[in-house]
Amino acid sequence: MSDEERISKIKAVIGVYPDYPKPGINFRDIFPVLRNAELLEDLVALLVEQIKNQVPDVDVIVGLEARGFLFGPLVAQKLGIGFVPIRKKGKLPGECCQVSYTLEYGTDVFEAQKDSIKPGQKVVIIDDLLATGGTMSAACQLVEKLKGRACLCVVVIELVDLKGSAKFTIPSFSLVQI
Repeated sequence: MSDEERISKIKAVIGVYPDYPKPGINFRDIFPVLRNAELLEDLVALLVEQIKNQVPDVDVIVGLEARGFLFGPLVAQKLGIGFVPIRKKGKLPGECCQVSYTLEYGTDVFEAQKDSIKPGQKVVIIDDLLATGGTMSAACQLVEKLKGRACLCVVVIELVDLKGSAKFTIPSFSLVQI
């Protein structure tokens, strides 16, 4: 089966919930992909292939809270490398490095443990969805603050009309564009 066919099958099961979590938002639900072992295997394989093609010597996969935690460890395991979570403030033990970022309705803070990324390591950042780009941009800043090298941003779904990838300067890849 071709990559395009695998992507089409994945896209076909992504659910849409209008006006969730608030009016005017169409929530894109990736959980049906997780319930189908074949589709999940295809999704992870497609992400791994892209990462190998674009950053063949990647050192670390970083996943963003919370749905980046679903795909990041699976991709890291297939690549034989480590996984680092980036979480909201106050959810990680030990000494953490922080970055504040702006949301549509206020600000938030991302954290990672200070020793989670070694200086100079090549990092790929994974999340489920790229919308306005605020969280991905903050993650890139946090990786750089930890002295890592953010090399690629990978998402399962990109809402292209929102132009989120314009908020960061490193290359990005989205499996499904809506």
